[in-house]
Amino acid sequence: MIDINSRRECFFDSQLLDPLCTSATLMLHHPQFRETVLVHDAPWEGDGCDYHNLFFDEAWHGLDGKHPTGVYRMYYLGWEMISADGKSHKVNDIHVCYAESADGISWTKPKLGICTFNGNKDNNIILCGESVNHLRSGAHFDNFMVFKDENPACQEEQRYKAVGTFGLGLWCFNSPDGIHFTPGYKLAIEGRFDSLNVIFWDKLAAKYRGYIRDFHPSTIPDAQPVRDIRYTESTDFVNWTPPIQIQYDDQEDIPLYTNCITQYFRAHHLFVGFPSRYIERKAWDNSFEELCGKEKRQSRMKIHPRYGLTVTDCVFIASRNGTDFHRFGEAFMRPEIENGRNWVYGDCYPARGFTITKSPFQGAPDELSMFIFTNHWMGIPSTLDRYTIRMDGFASLHAGAKEEHATTKLFTFQGKDLFINFETSAMGFMQFTIRDLNGNECRSCEVFGNSLERKVHFDGNDLASFAGKPVQMHIRMRDADLYSLQFR
Repeated sequence: MIDINSRRECFFDSQLLDPLCTSATLMLHHPQFRETVLVHDAPWEGDGCDYHNLFFDEAWHGLDGKHPTGVYRMYYLGWEMISADGKSHKVNDIHVCYAESADGISWTKPKLGICTFNGNKDNNIILCGESVNHLRSGAHFDNFMVFKDENPACQEEQRYKAVGTFGLGLWCFNSPDGIHFTPGYKLAIEGRFDSLNVIFWDKLAAKYRGYIRDFHPSTIPDAQPVRDIRYTESTDFVNWTPPIQIQYDDQEDIPLYTNCITQYFRAHHLFVGFPSRYIERKAWDNSFEELCGKEKRQSRMKIHPRYGLTVTDCVFIASRNGTDFHRFGEAFMRPEIENGRNWVYGDCYPARGFTITKSPFQGAPDELSMFIFTNHWMGIPSTLDRYTIRMDGFASLHAGAKEEHATTKLFTFQGKDLFINFETSAMGFMQFTIRDLNGNECRSCEVFGNSLERKVHFDGNDLASFAGKPVQMHIRMRDADLYSLQFR
């Protein structure tokens, strides 16, 4: 029995569905490009600016103090990928940088006056090598992820926490304001860590959840170890469980390079992630001859073959317990059409976090914005591009031109009305029937349209009379997508 109470249920997986009585299928959807929102053209930035992560902070009114309802806060690394002579992958002089936005679209890189670069402090750098040299000489940052700690036991001077690597191990950093960070201690977690590692406080479970980068042996003889994502947890941010490899229902052993896992803010019992698939081709072939960026690709291969033979894309994963994930087999984001600067190792690395943004279309509801950086390895400033997708729109329960059906497992709910996030064609429709174990039912009319928040009207018995009882929902649908539903 599933108790969904009055929470929003999204069709990111088939958890609610009875597979023996369901012909409708889960369909993955894809974000759409909008515009470039940041150009990383400052002297301390470059084509390696990556691992963007962001969140909305209602308690922070912006550095100018002009935003009483809060702002979005973003953190990223600023650096160049290759040395000036083109002979080495440059991994020193990496700076942790900061940006903020009131609307999730227009971003500013404020002058913070914290770190010195080329003799002055007019920059948006919050941490650099000098910040940690007293802990490890010559260290550089490889990643840096910030979150606001909502743990009620958290001390205010540690309200903003970060995890990042400089040298060996994963370290925590603390800040009272999200700007001025001080190193804390090395976390007692084992792993490789050389991509964006994620930690956050789960208020529903009252514990910290961590998702880190590691390897496991390949099942293919003589093959390279496989990049993976590990899960660890803690109640005090000091003692952590041994990391375990997260599991996928498709069982395919695919290298995943980042994770960007977070609780979905419209349904906190769901975890969503956007890991990048790391695909290293075995050898240069005729397809590489025709692929864009040939000269730069061959130049990078002189440093290391994988810098030319690897390409990446992004997949979508979702979980209800934080360790077992449904993974869609096709890409959530593919590299864009070849333009001479893409189809590289580092394509489709999304920022961790979303913004809620106004639609460019008059009268349309707000959208969900995601961000991707471009121009990786190109020797020109990288950019941060904004993409949008509808609320709850990562995946849907889908029917095409032929009428399909879906039946849920037994569940209980609370509320008197049903609201759905859905779309149909002009000819398409959905129809809902709620039925209890005694055969009592209420049935809706055929619903059509395209709305994030459509109330479904039922004939016959009052929907509220089924609240708290074991029921099943039966759905007829044609040329339609159901993204989420919620009883209220």
